[in-house]
Amino acid sequence: VIPCVARHPHNIILLCCDAFGVLPPVSRLGLSQALYHFVSGYTAKVAGTESGVCGLQATFSACYAGAFLLWHPLRYAALLAGKMQTAGCQAWLVNTGWCGGSAGGGGRRISLGATRAIVAAIHSGELAAALCVETPLFKLQVPVRCSGVPSELLLPELQWQDRRQFAATLSHLGVMFSANFQQFADGGGVVGHDVVVRILAGGPQLQQQADGLTGDAAAEAAQPAQQQQQQQQQQQANGLTGVAGTEAGHHVQQQ
Repeated sequence: VIPCVARHPHNIILLCCDAFGVLPPVSRLGLSQALYHFVSGYTAKVAGTESGVCGLQATFSACYAGAFLLWHPLRYAALLAGKMQTAGCQAWLVNTGWCGGSAGGGGRRISLGATRAIVAAIHSGELAAALCVETPLFKLQVPVRCSGVPSELLLPELQWQDRRQFAATLSHLGVMFSANFQQFADGGGVVGHDVVVRILAGGPQLQQQADGLTGDAAAEAAQPAQQQQQQQQQQQANGLTGVAGTEAGHHVQQQ
């Protein structure tokens, strides 16, 4: 009888389909980033995806299974953090969506061949050893080379002809991520405020992005960033303090 057991995984791959065309095909995630994207559960819908969807829409499903969760999403994040640290796992965000523009806005779908090459490079250890560069706003670590994938495809900004439109679209997606995560900002009685802050550090840094822009691009990005900052300040004023967080706090604070 062959036992139905295996070793702990070396890699965890989180999937998304970014129809806005601004996320890289693959990103190497730190622990805070892995938890942030796991809890966010981002993907996107385009016209025809399902009944009633007539345009491009971002959608979020906590832990990629929002409708089926019995516990608070941050409790699952705590479990993931503990297992990742125990087994020494590396998390990756693999995007199978669009590049060079948004869906219906001049972008094209990332090829299945490129995605297969990326997954193979993750499992072979190639990408773990690869040199990475950091993307704006989301601060994702993107390998500069991957066997079987054109280098320019790895950095989405290089695929856009209009760099200002790329920056505006990226900022718009960042605002939607942050707005979605507000529902978890009180820790849900599972983690304390300090742990929430650590997880939020793995998400889009809206104020930093606004500070780095000038002219019309700054005007487009600054307003959503200021609104987000005001929401965070209001939550703190309403008593966003640490609650339990024994399990999750221990795992995340070790990072």
